[in-house]
This record gives sequence, structure tokens and C-alpha cells, in this order.
Amino acid sequence: MSLQSMNDPMMEVFIFETSQQIEQLEQSVINSESVKEYSSEFINEIFRLMHTIKSSAAMMLFNNISKVAHSTEDLFYYIRENKPKNVDKSLLCDLVLESVDFVKLELEKIKNGDLADGNEESLINKNKEFLVVLKQSNGETTVVCENTSKKIDKFYISANKSNLRNNKNMFKAIITFKDGCEMENIRAYTIIHNLKDITEEFHHIPEDIIGTDSITDIRKNGFIVYFKTDKTYNNMEQFLSQTTFLEKFNLTQLESDEEYNKKEANNDLSDEVKIPQITDDVADKVEHTSANNQGNSIISVNVEKLDKLMDLVGEMVIAEAMVIQNPDLKGLSLDNFEKSARQLKKITSELQDTVMSIRMVPLGPTLFRMNRIVRDMSKRLKKDVHLDIIGEETEVDKNIIERIGDPLMHIVRNAVDHGIETIEERIDKGKTSSGTLTLEAKNIGGEVLVIIRDDGKGLNKEKILNKAISNGLLHKSPEEMTDKEIFNLIFLPGFSTNDKVTEFSGRGVGMDVVTKNIEMVGGSIQIDSIEERGTTITLKIPLTLAIIDGMNISVGKSRYTIPIMSIKESFRTKEEEVIRDPDGNEMIMIRGQCYPILRLHNYFNVHTQVTNLYEGIIIAIESESKMVCIFADELIGEQQVVVKTLPTYIKNIKKISGISGCTLLGDGNISLILDAN
Repeated sequence: MSLQSMNDPMMEVFIFETSQQIEQLEQSVINSESVKEYSSEFINEIFRLMHTIKSSAAMMLFNNISKVAHSTEDLFYYIRENKPKNVDKSLLCDLVLESVDFVKLELEKIKNGDLADGNEESLINKNKEFLVVLKQSNGETTVVCENTSKKIDKFYISANKSNLRNNKNMFKAIITFKDGCEMENIRAYTIIHNLKDITEEFHHIPEDIIGTDSITDIRKNGFIVYFKTDKTYNNMEQFLSQTTFLEKFNLTQLESDEEYNKKEANNDLSDEVKIPQITDDVADKVEHTSANNQGNSIISVNVEKLDKLMDLVGEMVIAEAMVIQNPDLKGLSLDNFEKSARQLKKITSELQDTVMSIRMVPLGPTLFRMNRIVRDMSKRLKKDVHLDIIGEETEVDKNIIERIGDPLMHIVRNAVDHGIETIEERIDKGKTSSGTLTLEAKNIGGEVLVIIRDDGKGLNKEKILNKAISNGLLHKSPEEMTDKEIFNLIFLPGFSTNDKVTEFSGRGVGMDVVTKNIEMVGGSIQIDSIEERGTTITLKIPLTLAIIDGMNISVGKSRYTIPIMSIKESFRTKEEEVIRDPDGNEMIMIRGQCYPILRLHNYFNVHTQVTNLYEGIIIAIESESKMVCIFADELIGEQQVVVKTLPTYIKNIKKISGISGCTLLGDGNISLILDAN
């Protein structure tokens, strides 16, 4: 039975940690390439990460991943040990990134429950050929044989099996893992798996590693391993220092068989080797921090558990509203009840804020993934583009992060393809040869702004208008359109100003998808541009989709909720203050500006007795710098509401525009949530 079917937690750990290591690997390569420096730290990091991926993949029986990682590890082992002067660094980075892509693809297959069956041979052969050329270009005549990737590694791969029985050196190692890393037994199993490459003679405490009881023993006493090997003390010290989530270890060379055969857990850590901070992103996430040696541990939590917790908090918010707003209590004066209700609301709000903070994750990883896109496109298009990232620590709900990756990728690709000029074009225009693309994220109230800014050629209004007219996309006189309205035409389906189709653009698909995806998360998109100076695209996205502050309104017997962040003001008006345009549309003047009035009872075809404007209420809502005044019967009041999607059967029957979801009110009524966009 394979390990992955035998132990699901091991599979979770493998996928999570390998994904993190692959991301770190990719960023390390891109960062080193951008500064044109391949330091010893960079080489050691690539070697270490590839070694870790190789070992963990082999342990999980994903041999193709392990072989690819091993062949890349061989390259960096040679570079690290021999320090060759003639290295095609660009090609070397290409090879590492190819390996990264291979592992990414295999991980996706594993996540989806498919067979990780990618063919690794061509990639391994590329790495072998590069190593041959590397050796030859640095004065070595030795030809690398076909099984280079299986070559004996002096630190990690054992000598001839027949020599294993003649091992001379005996060691005892006590390994302590970082607090909060979880699944210490699985991490101990990884050490044993790697140790098998060095020796077949070893025993460990606890003896049953996979058993869950072993976790407590390892946390209390450390993981203790006795082994015999022909490796030196320094070899083994370096071997153990590669352990993921390692806090410290004590390595002792034993002098007698009596010491070697001890099996009691006696972990004297007086001579322990303390490991400097591990550079793995994964290790950083679970690192034990302490101001007074009593810090908090950070642990990984399954996403499904967080979703379930958020659902329960949402249901509790609804239940709280049902209790406090119970119609049976209307008109009653209940002082003790009011006091208890206030305390319940306080606790519910604090719990909700805490759960929301747990779900908040930084935008950094999503923004840093754009480095790879910019790097690859720059090479293929023969452009020099530098990517600046600002505000990567800005946090949003994890569900929103999952949905903005594709829109952001489309915009970045468009900026590099359409916006940034070639080196020759930039020099002819008196610009620097290198174009700059900036990604900036920041919090503004209850929203997050993601700003994509380039210093390219900007948008040509005349070209956009001509394209829109030729495609039949213009429904307004060009003379009446503002610059922003003209720029927004690029988000229409089927619009493209590229005259030729490339692998990156020109098919009229992309920017309209961006708008749809951003609107799906309750966000909006704005664009501004100055010709020959550059373009700025701003994504406005909410912090969360789960629970919002809303204003409940009524129209006849129907209930609607407007997100508070969309409301500018509410007021009553007089009939004579209403203006009608030549087409009969109702408008109202607010501080010298004229805005349209939208009667909800007409828009949704709802019966109501309140049809005169002075009898109801006007709510001015704003989105994308546009404002409309909604007419409703009355304001019911402000309430935190749990956003739920419309039932599938309703969506299948009828497409309802202007509705982003629904919620359950305290009195048991269902309220439709209005989409300001």
C-alpha cells in the first residue's frame, strides 16, 4: 500500500510544504536573475530546496517529481562544489523554472486526485546535457553518463551497498522540531527515509513513528536516532541541518557498541546545535516566536474547517438578529433583555471579527506570482520590464484572493504586451530602456485597492473609439463621452486594439473577463491613462464576501439590503425638486449635480402603495465614481447580514440583474442584496 493512501495527513503535509517550497524556489530564481547575481546563498538555497522536494517526493512515491528535483540538485551540487566561472546563467534559470513548472503541474494533478504521470525524461536529459556542457566549458573532459541523476551524492546517497556493513562511525542524534509545526511523527519519518540513502543500520526512539502516540514522545523527548555510517561527523551535521522545521539537534559520535545499543530516551541537549532561522517560507509560517520565552505558536488549519467555522458564525449572526428583532417583542419594555441582548451582540461581534481575522491572508503571494509572468513575457517579446511590488502585506479574505488571481494576470499580461514598448521604441521616445510595471495594494476603509500602473505608451482614445465603432460597440455619441468612458470601452466583450493575434493577446478575450470576475466578488474596476505616459488600472475589492454591514429597505412587501459602503446619503425630497429630461427620465439635483432616479418598484416590478417620491425615501449609492438615487418605501435599519448566493434553481430560471445575493433578516424575511455596480 502506498503512503499516500495509507496516511492522508502525510499527503496534506507533502502538498502544502512542496507548494510553499516551489513558490520560494521560483521567487529566488527570478530575484537573482533580476539583479544578475548568483550568490552562494542563492546556490545553497536552490540546492537545499530541491533536495527537500526530492526527498519528500520519493517518500510519497512520486518518483517523477523526485527524479526531476534530483537532476536539478545535481546541477547545483556541481556549481556549489566546483564554483565554475563559465555558466550560462540565463539558461540555468530557464531549466530551474522548467523544473518548477513540472512540479507545479504534478502537484495540481495530485490535488485533483489524478495520477501524477508527467514524463520527466526530456527535462532530466536537458539538465544532464547542461551539466555536460558546463563541465566541458570549464575545462573538464569527463563525460557525464546516462545515469547522472542517480550519481552518488557524498552527503545524501550511500556508498556501495556492500560497504554498508563495514560502517565504522556510530552516531546518536536527538532532533527537536519547531513548536507548532505539527505532525512531528511524519517529519521524523522523513528523516528516516532520507537516512536510508546513507545507511541500513539504524534504530530510533520512539520505535513506532507512524503511530499518533509518538507525537507526544517526540515533542517531549525529541526524536532520537542511533545509526552507523562511513560518513564523517561534519557530513552528518550538514545532513541533519537540512531537516525541515528543525529547531535544534544534538549529534554525538559514539565510541562503543554499548552506547549504540541504548534505547532509553535520554536527551541531554547541553551540546545541542542550534539552527539559524530557516529561510523556507513554510518554516517562517510556523516558527515559534517568543518575547519572554512564552510566545504563541502558529499552526496550519485545514481551509474546510475555517469555512465551516465562518458558516457557523454567520448562522449565529442570523440567530442573534432573530432573537433581538423578534416581532413578539415589539412594543415591550424589557430592561434585562435589552442588557443581555447588548452583551450577546458584543460577544458575537468580537467572535466574528476574530474569525474574519483568521481568514485574512496577505496579497503578497498572489502579487509575487506576477514576477514569473513578467519575466517570461519580457524574454519572449524582447522587452525589458521591471516589476515593483508595494503593499504585499495588505490582507483580504482568502476566498477573494482565490478569485482575483486570474483578473490580475490578464491585466499584467496586457500591460506588458500592449502597454510597455520595446527597448528600441522606448529609446526613440527618450524614455529609459527598461519599462516599469508597479503593483500596489492598500486598504481604504472596508475595501482593498489593487493598483496596476505602467509607464508605457498609454491608451489612444481615437484608436479605441474607431475600434468600438467598427465593432458596433458604441451606443453613445463620441462627443458626449468622457475620457474614462472611452477607456472603459476596452472592457467590453470582443474588444481588442491589437491588430495581430499573438500567444498573449489579440483575440478580443480577456479584459471583459477581468470585469466579470471582479464584479463577481463585489468589486469594481477603474482605468485612467495618459498617452505616451502610461496607464493605471485600479481594482476595488471588498475585504470579505461573508458578512457585510447593510442597510435594509422595504418596497411594498419585499425587502432589500444595500451594502453600507455603497451608500453616500439618504434623504426625502419634494415632487417639485424632480427634473425630467427630454426622454421623460427622472433626475434630481444634489449640490449642483444632476443624478438619475431609479424606482425599485418599477425596476423589479414590485407592487407598492408608495409611488409618490415625497412619500418614500431616496438613497444615493455610488460605484465606480457614478451615482444613482434609489427610490424605496422606507429604511428599516442597519444590520450585519450574512451574504448567501441565490439558489441555483432561481438562477437557472431567470437572470436577475442588480442582485448579488440574499440574506435572512431577523424577522424571518428574506432580503435580496443589491449590487451597486
